[in-house]
Amino acid sequence: MDCTKIGSLLYKLRKEKGMTQKEVADSMNISNKTISKWERGLGCPDISLLPELSEIFDVNIEKILQGELSINDTDGGNMKRIKFYVCNSCGNLITATGSGEFSCCGRKLEHLSVNEIDEMHTPKIEKIENDYYISFNHEMTKEHFLSFAAYLMFDRIHIIKLYPEQNAELRVPVMRKGELYFYCNKHGLMKQKM
Repeated sequence: MDCTKIGSLLYKLRKEKGMTQKEVADSMNISNKTISKWERGLGCPDISLLPELSEIFDVNIEKILQGELSINDTDGGNMKRIKFYVCNSCGNLITATGSGEFSCCGRKLEHLSVNEIDEMHTPKIEKIENDYYISFNHEMTKEHFLSFAAYLMFDRIHIIKLYPEQNAELRVPVMRKGELYFYCNKHGLMKQKM
């Protein structure tokens, strides 16, 4: 651990939060001299205090240990770069239009790559009134199911959560041309142009 880098980051984070050394120290039940020592690079926080620092400054523990925050390149949140992340433990769904590091249930998540569509995963798309009615010939058991579908246009996304033991069908409003993404818990993410 580089105590100088960590101290510099802690100083920066404290200033961003508008807190004094005493306020940080009081919230952690430690001496403000300890905070001063860390910020000057004369020592590093004890590992047992890292979760508390992470919570106070809203920063990942790993970033505190690295002593730096990496800033993403500005891309304007381009929807063409959307990435989907799914937690294998709890099924949580996260989307991002830029780079980032995401974790859930204590595990780092990798973005899903798009797989080829096979016969079981080919959507049937019908236009009914002002909606697309989309259905799949896919089982929806607790062991094998479609977890979500997302209709993506250039400026918005419409996400529908699907659950086991329901029908594999959904309706989305007809808007502009876009892409339909859908995720099977066994076969991964797939995409169909609309």
